[in-house]
Amino acid sequence: MSEAPIAIIAGGGAMPLRVAAACRAMGKPFVAVLLEGFAKPSEWPGVRQITIRLGAAGQALDWLKAQGARQIVLVGDVRRPSILSLRPDAGAAKFIARIGMRAFSGDDSLLSALRELLREEGFEPVGPTRFLREAQTPPGLLTSAAPDAGALADIARGVAVVRAIGAVDVGQGAVVQQGLVLGVEAIEGTDAMLARVRELRREGPGGVLVKLVKPGQDREVDMPALGPRTVAGAIAAGLAGIAFEADGALLVDREKMVEQADSAGLFLLAIRPDDHVRAATTGAAR
Repeated sequence: MSEAPIAIIAGGGAMPLRVAAACRAMGKPFVAVLLEGFAKPSEWPGVRQITIRLGAAGQALDWLKAQGARQIVLVGDVRRPSILSLRPDAGAAKFIARIGMRAFSGDDSLLSALRELLREEGFEPVGPTRFLREAQTPPGLLTSAAPDAGALADIARGVAVVRAIGAVDVGQGAVVQQGLVLGVEAIEGTDAMLARVRELRREGPGGVLVKLVKPGQDREVDMPALGPRTVAGAIAAGLAGIAFEADGALLVDREKMVEQADSAGLFLLAIRPDDHVRAATTGAAR
């Protein structure tokens, strides 16, 4: 009996293609569901694939069952639509009717509901880290530049802010400069937030982008990702560095990220958030 193919539900960006490359390297068969407007069919030559719009969940599940897929990897950039623009097919309409508006209250709500649906339909949702272990980073500094005392204070402030917005399922990132919150990530995503804070930068040392896993976030279906585009945005915004959750955020093309950061004197730091909360508390007590 042939091995069941891995199903890659692909959004935009490089991460879905990296999962596909990892499957090839591991000798695992795979098929791809390309989300219209995000993944590009031309980048998946020779792969069994179907392109669907976001509202065609029923069509996608029927196709995956016909392919014999069992495990599903959801990966890549996707902008969450409004319910009015979704135009659900029969399968998606049934899904929305069953879970109600909680699917549109935040990314975690939607993804948790989607995970439940996939399991009910006989699939096993798995995270991209099953295939991309190297995309995660243990705690430590990746670059030549390192955070100074001011940047460390901004990281601690950023951890508190991101945890607060993450607890209400709003976003995974914030930019802090000299203790001031210049921006928090919401539905627009990290790149748009970085573009917005360019105009808000204060005089003096640059700020820090802090990117964390949301409290209670399902790491099997959604993890924060950073790549060369994130570094370029941070440089353009005049930031001093990026702090991200160790073994929690996925790095797309780490070597290029480090090269970009070193050229600009930007630091990249993988952190354990609790360590920075404790450091901030200890400093305040003194």
